Amino acid sequence: MATATFILLLLVLVALSGVIVRFVPIPLPIIQIVLGVLLAWPADGLQVGMNPEIFMLVFIPPLLFIEGVLAPKREFDALKGPILGLAFGLVFLTILVFGFALNWLLPVIPLPVAFALAAVLAPTDAVAVGSIINKNLVPSYVMHVLEGESLLNDASGLVVFRFAVAAALTGQFSPTETVLSFIAVVIGGVLCGGLMLVATAKLLRVVAKVGDVRSEVQVLILLLLPFAAYLLAEYFHASGILAAVTAGLYISASGLFGSLSVPARLQNMTLIEVLSFVFNGGVFLLLGLQLPEIIRKIPAELSLYGTVAEPIIAVFTLTLILLAIRFAWINWGSFMRGVIERLSGKARRRASMRIKIVMSLAGVRGAITLAGILSLPLVLPNGSPFPARDLVIFIAAGVIICSILIASVTLPFVARGIPLDKEDVIANEERLARVTAAEAAIARIELMVDENQGDADKAAVRQAVASQLIAIYQQYVIAGENDEQPSQHLMPVITEMREAALQAETVALAKLMREKKINDTTMRMIMTEITMQQALTEQRKTR
Repeated sequence: MATATFILLLLVLVALSGVIVRFVPIPLPIIQIVLGVLLAWPADGLQVGMNPEIFMLVFIPPLLFIEGVLAPKREFDALKGPILGLAFGLVFLTILVFGFALNWLLPVIPLPVAFALAAVLAPTDAVAVGSIINKNLVPSYVMHVLEGESLLNDASGLVVFRFAVAAALTGQFSPTETVLSFIAVVIGGVLCGGLMLVATAKLLRVVAKVGDVRSEVQVLILLLLPFAAYLLAEYFHASGILAAVTAGLYISASGLFGSLSVPARLQNMTLIEVLSFVFNGGVFLLLGLQLPEIIRKIPAELSLYGTVAEPIIAVFTLTLILLAIRFAWINWGSFMRGVIERLSGKARRRASMRIKIVMSLAGVRGAITLAGILSLPLVLPNGSPFPARDLVIFIAAGVIICSILIASVTLPFVARGIPLDKEDVIANEERLARVTAAEAAIARIELMVDENQGDADKAAVRQAVASQLIAIYQQYVIAGENDEQPSQHLMPVITEMREAALQAETVALAKLMREKKINDTTMRMIMTEITMQQALTEQRKTR
């Protein structure tokens, strides 16, 4: 009963945070962390012991899977150089530099434990960044790089974290064996994710051939995919995180969505948005719930004189070191890309200093860092306490909060005024897509008419219907080719009238329902059509 109550409370707070963020100029993750802290801070507040393994299984696979599904694949491919550099090169650099720096600043932390902390601090959280900074303030390629980096560096950071913890437990470390194991874990994760994706796609094709299978069943099968990929990879000691990411990134290429029925596709689109909001909110609420207990255990090593300022200054200093490492890597990567492009004769797109600062500040730490550091064992094989466990947990939690606060305060100001992408590029792509789709529809309708010329009466009916449909599609083609779009001053009027008309339809249906002239089934059917039109109108309004 307590677990059920806690889950319901978590959902209520996630919903409440979504309302609060509309009234206060504070990023959503910070609001959710504060709500979690307020819930756990009083002496008799809610105390939740978080099992890292359960946390990783329940929250991380669906979150990363959804991010992979929504990721812009073409842009990721075009930006694979900087994405891979940040996701792997920067991770390894962070582990080495920050690990040695931490061991030098705080000798009480053994080097393997320092490397473990550095590894778990290496992954970034693009979801938190997206909540902090308006995507309309920075060029799209910047957000694409940050999103791609966070998808992959979760896996690379946690894999190295495992090896560092193993070295701390056993006292043994082999660089060659570690590198080979890392490669095996990464490849294994990708293969497991791909294998589970193929198996799920085949299962849904079989379900589609059977027919009359409820759309809810198809959606449920799809929802189980990230968990299945994660568990399969973990069973073979590969990267479960990378398996979930792989399944999400390549789901479109697998043709899986084409096997879903139309109702299932509609339900899936809505459900993805809801789950993403709920799981992300739950992660930051849980972080807030853990903070009071972590703060109560402020390590003596960070408070030599017993003042509150000491641990704050220490955490802030370590966060600045991480930012400096990230800034140095981004500058070096930009310089090297410039050298390569000059040597190859390619046109170079220079990244301004402001862009580099934005990308450096956007290295926010989040859920993966918290889950990883809390998974540290309590004792060594000989029964003695794990060295500096409370200290590194405090540092990790402090860096998460500090990185979010720094980004929240600085990013909106630094990003303001950066030249953005040209809007006509997106508009041209949309027109191309609409014209191509309309031309394909016309060709298919004409082919259907030609294929059914046997029965004269049926052929006449088909020809009449085809003529009407083709006329509609030809309007799309002509409008797209001539760039016939409503002018900017007309769009608000058109949207306002559409919304008013659809609202009038809704009121009229409700009246018929009250007068018992239509039943619930008819009401739901017509309201579904109206709701879809309202969604399209709302989508046009927000562009």
